[in-house]
Amino acid sequence: MINEVNEGAGSVDSALRRYAASVQYDGADYHGWQAQRSGIASVQRHVESAFGSVANHEVSVVCAGRTDSGVHASHQVIHFDSPAKRTPRGWAFGANANLPDDIAINWVQEVDPDFHARFSAVYRRYRYVILNQPTRSAILPRGVTWNYRPLDVDKMEEASRCLLGEHDFSSYRAVGCQAKSPVRTITDLKVQRFGSLIVIDVQANAFLHHMIRNIAGVLMAIGSGKEPVSWAQEVLDHKDRARGGVTAPPYGLYFVDVGYPEQFSLPRPGILGPMFLGPLLA
Repeated sequence: MINEVNEGAGSVDSALRRYAASVQYDGADYHGWQAQRSGIASVQRHVESAFGSVANHEVSVVCAGRTDSGVHASHQVIHFDSPAKRTPRGWAFGANANLPDDIAINWVQEVDPDFHARFSAVYRRYRYVILNQPTRSAILPRGVTWNYRPLDVDKMEEASRCLLGEHDFSSYRAVGCQAKSPVRTITDLKVQRFGSLIVIDVQANAFLHHMIRNIAGVLMAIGSGKEPVSWAQEVLDHKDRARGGVTAPPYGLYFVDVGYPEQFSLPRPGILGPMFLGPLLA
């Protein structure tokens, strides 16, 4: 590891360069991605500190999509600017040497100055993982959401179809959501079972605060038989969060992909996360 860290100790010139990076993290012990007041653990603060150690100056990073407390990521894309000259390997291994075990850099690449991790993105993708069995798991207690009630995946899948396309998702966003518009476009939404695991896979141009967790809450209520399949559409039509369902826990939620125009030539993840699903949902 000493050689890998020393490889990051390159030169500095006055010209700023823009770098993109992919970050994975277990969000269970963090109060979300965004850096907050001193003493509050956040993923962003650790990542900025790690890259700052490699660059020998303070670094500020911008992410593709902020995640809430307890939410995970296998492919969160960020960008930062630095005059420091480092190899991609030097940036990645140097940062990883300064990060806690539950945060890691997948890759780093110099990009065009016009690249922006948030505003250049054309879609984001999340997966919500439910452990559906009578007893809880001791292996991934904060890596999945446990639901002991038998869930009917066919009903959940049928109910989810009304959410595809462009809609006003006011009923599916947090009361405190600060987005200017509640309109979002979901381009793909699947609900699949793999043994005791149920995966809700959602891709959209962007997401509102708590949007996926609120969708998961509605679909689980339908899958358990508490509500009819038509309830997902009824909630959507209300355009009122007070008429929506329960917000599902954060632990089963993973930021797994973000897409950019081909002109930026960013590396693509080989298999989308989370890792324990393996190639099931590649």
